[in-house]
Amino acid sequence: KKFFVTFLICLLTTSIYIGSSIYSAGEQQITMVFGVSTVVATIGLTLFVAGYGLGPMIWSPMSEIPQIGRNPIYMSTLFAFVFLNFGVICEILQDTTPQIKDAVNIGMLFAFRFLTGFFGSPVLATGGASLADMYVSRKRAYAIAIWGISAICGPVLGPLVGGFAAQHEDWTWPIWELVWLIVLMFCLPETSGNNLLVRRTKRLRKLTGNQNLRCEAELMGEGMSTKDIAIMSLVDSRSLSVACVLTIQKPGIVFALNLYIALIYGLLYVWFESFVIVFIDIYGFNLGEEGLAYLGILIGAFAILPPFFLNLYKILEPQFDDKGDLKPEKRLPPACVGAFMIPTCLFWFGWSARADVHWIMPIIGSAFFSMGSVLLFNSVLNYLPDAYPEYAASVLAGNDFMRSAFGAGFPLFARAMYNDLGVNWASSTLGFLAIAFIPIPFALHFYGETLRKKYSKHARKDI
Repeated sequence: KKFFVTFLICLLTTSIYIGSSIYSAGEQQITMVFGVSTVVATIGLTLFVAGYGLGPMIWSPMSEIPQIGRNPIYMSTLFAFVFLNFGVICEILQDTTPQIKDAVNIGMLFAFRFLTGFFGSPVLATGGASLADMYVSRKRAYAIAIWGISAICGPVLGPLVGGFAAQHEDWTWPIWELVWLIVLMFCLPETSGNNLLVRRTKRLRKLTGNQNLRCEAELMGEGMSTKDIAIMSLVDSRSLSVACVLTIQKPGIVFALNLYIALIYGLLYVWFESFVIVFIDIYGFNLGEEGLAYLGILIGAFAILPPFFLNLYKILEPQFDDKGDLKPEKRLPPACVGAFMIPTCLFWFGWSARADVHWIMPIIGSAFFSMGSVLLFNSVLNYLPDAYPEYAASVLAGNDFMRSAFGAGFPLFARAMYNDLGVNWASSTLGFLAIAFIPIPFALHFYGETLRKKYSKHARKDI
């Protein structure tokens, strides 16, 4: 059952991420249908990413409430996500009511895109927490690694899934493909230990007739309704404020890592603009074939997983102490390897994407991006909670917010940059930027322990 739930969480996470980029397959048709420029059409992609960056600031604290748990948040927002995708499509309304058809415009499309991202976001932030509910610390990294691949593979699957649909039908068909997610509402069980304890206590009261039975989670919120607790959680939640404090305070550990991951995520969303220029404009692919070009990124992510797991099993696991603790800096060697793969990918992709070079070469180059991203993401997303265990939720919320901001912003200038500089120098510019970030994991690997213990107010200091 544990593996089945892990599969469902990963499937749901991947599907929501697909929802962000599946829109890009229909961008060209959107420019014609609504009479807008390519940059304006791209806003539909960026607003979805902005929505799922903002959403966890609200949904994550609510999922930690024992009286609510994770499942009601997942299910209610998933229903809203599916329902709002009908709003994005607007097809049924257009076919039935001429007055509503006239009211459908690009602004309405953008509003629904933001809302679908906002309501689709809970699993993107709390999926890791659900896995943490089920796995002990020594084995948690394996589950987090598989779940983390969803953050890389989900967005690149969007054009692959939606390309042929948009080509043979119209721009709304890729979004129709997300509606099947409604079936997951009937499969996901509750994973929150506190919520399960509250439920069991209620059943015991009913069976025994002893109304004085209380569990610890109930005692903490005694005298308050679930609604009151939810409101208090949102009002008093420190996720955003603490995330901001930890990000900007000295010695800058959180800021450096968040900025690095945000850069990687921004580059991920640049692909949706650069692939159009390379594989459609240069190599003459159609929409469906251009979607298949993303298989290089997908294959790279899965190819790096076995050596990463081998590193966990052979090198990392034996270094856990008897209490199940591990020095956070021990998580970073894979990130040091991944840091070199990102610029390698960008230079390879940029200088091989020419009409006189076979199209397979830039696809092979793109595989290095997902390899490096998997190593960096998993190292950093395990390092931060280990280094800041008391503020893990806030640190990860800040990381999610920053990387979503970059993911939302980068596509807006990517097309213009690639058109003005050319594929070679635009990719090289990003490659030089990636090189500038290479020292970060090395510096923290060698000096992170000293920085944590001497200069950081909130970091863990006992290991």
